[in-house]
This record gives sequence, C-alpha cells and structure tokens, in this order.
Amino acid sequence: MKVTLTKYGGLAAGILRSPYIVESSALPESVASELVRLVAAAKTASVIKEDKPGRARDAMSYTITIEEDGSEPTVISQSDITMSPSFAVLLQWLESHRAGK
Repeated sequence: MKVTLTKYGGLAAGILRSPYIVESSALPESVASELVRLVAAAKTASVIKEDKPGRARDAMSYTITIEEDGSEPTVISQSDITMSPSFAVLLQWLESHRAGK
C-alpha cells in the first residue's frame, strides 16, 4: 500500500509543499499493520460538515491518497475544520512516518 499526504492552504498558501509518501512495504510488519488499521478507520469515518463555510479562511486542507494493489486509488480530503478524529490520527501518523524523516 502506498499512502500519499498532500497539504494545501494555511497561512503560507502560496508555498508549494512536497507530498509525504509512505510505502507500507518499506515498514516493519507491525508498523505496516498499524497503517492499514488507521487507513481503514479513516476511510469509514464520517466527514464533519462545516456549519459556516469560509469560517476559517486560513485553514489547512489535506488530501490522503491510498493506492492498494489492483484497485482504484481512494482519495480522502478533509480540512482543519472538517477533519474526523480518525482522519486526524492518520494525518499525525503519516507526518511522523514520512519517507526521509
């Protein structure tokens, strides 16, 4: 499984950020299993609806793309305002396990 995190917006919206990429095949088995569990939870979580759109103009937006063998990529997009708890846990995990860190 390949998981890619891309960030947009925030106070430095004009700065191009490199995506974070995590390949489960490069991880120890227990860590890869944790990633699979977190991805499954984020995929099934309900998105929180923003009650007043535009409320946080400097909010960050995040897109997590999950590529698994032989299937279409799954794309999950949320923001600081609409982030589900399971998406937040996966986001934090990806930031701490990204390649090159």
